[in-house]
Amino acid sequence: MSGNWLIKNTFHYSNFMNIGRLVEEKRKKNLSISLCLPTLNEEKTIAKEIVIMKSELMTHYPLLDEIVVIDSGSSDNTREIARSYGADVYKASEILPDLEDFKGKGENLWKALYITKGDIIVYLDADITNIHHRFAYSLIGPLLITDHIKYTKAFYDRPIAIGKNKMRPTGGGRVTELVIRPLFSLYFPELTQILQPLSGEYAGFRDIFEKIPFPIGYGVETSMLLDIYEKWGLDVIAQVDLEKRVHRNQDTQSLGKMAFVILKTFWDRVEKLGLIKIKKQMLDTMIQYNLVENDYKSDIYTIKGLERPPMIDVPAYHEKFKKADHK
Repeated sequence: MSGNWLIKNTFHYSNFMNIGRLVEEKRKKNLSISLCLPTLNEEKTIAKEIVIMKSELMTHYPLLDEIVVIDSGSSDNTREIARSYGADVYKASEILPDLEDFKGKGENLWKALYITKGDIIVYLDADITNIHHRFAYSLIGPLLITDHIKYTKAFYDRPIAIGKNKMRPTGGGRVTELVIRPLFSLYFPELTQILQPLSGEYAGFRDIFEKIPFPIGYGVETSMLLDIYEKWGLDVIAQVDLEKRVHRNQDTQSLGKMAFVILKTFWDRVEKLGLIKIKKQMLDTMIQYNLVENDYKSDIYTIKGLERPPMIDVPAYHEKFKKADHK
């Protein structure tokens, strides 16, 4: 494992605070940049994210060319609010309607490739309560300033909310430390240098994203890292310290479901890489138990384990972007 990567490919957001320089690099390289916000019932936070990104990185500095919201079918006012603040809003189910419809974050990210126009795409979660435009410009920075970095991930302290206006200064990232880091340590120790592999904030060149498959659910970040690492190596990846990210935290049962999906995604990837051979078919159900009126009731969560193929293999995308044969 090379320790040089951690030194050379780890940045702090303050390295990219000269946004004017980033705009100049963008113009010099003739690049366009899209911001995608995948949503599901984010009416409490979506307006602030759009307002800050639009005012700071479109009006003040022309770094972003578009802000696109891809929604999973929110039952609240997420889409209406996002549209009223100037984002381009789409329901995931209405994108590439000839394909079977699936629900999940990975599905939204994948379909964003078809909708967005940018050479660089920034993906940010839509539930960040301490949103700041550094969440976008700092991820874009290494892609513009260097010639070899093609994919950037955020890392940060993740304080846990313990009540109204109260936070514990450490914690968060529980699935990373209990699931992904042990697995990476066993099979891909180089990837343990990525401090928060499951962070929902990342950016990269379209030429990278369009050539990898996207699991439709929670496993997308794990799959993305493994595929980029295997296809292009660790040196094309960088990470940026954003210092702090505050968002809603999930309970242990919800984290268990997330861990279940991520584990299945990981084992699937490892088997496809020929590192192991799984002799028994993995099941698709996560079984948990709740105490209901002094009786334990099973709570069964089922996943389909589906993933979308590389977008470049989709004929409609190929035609829209007039892609040359990539094989």
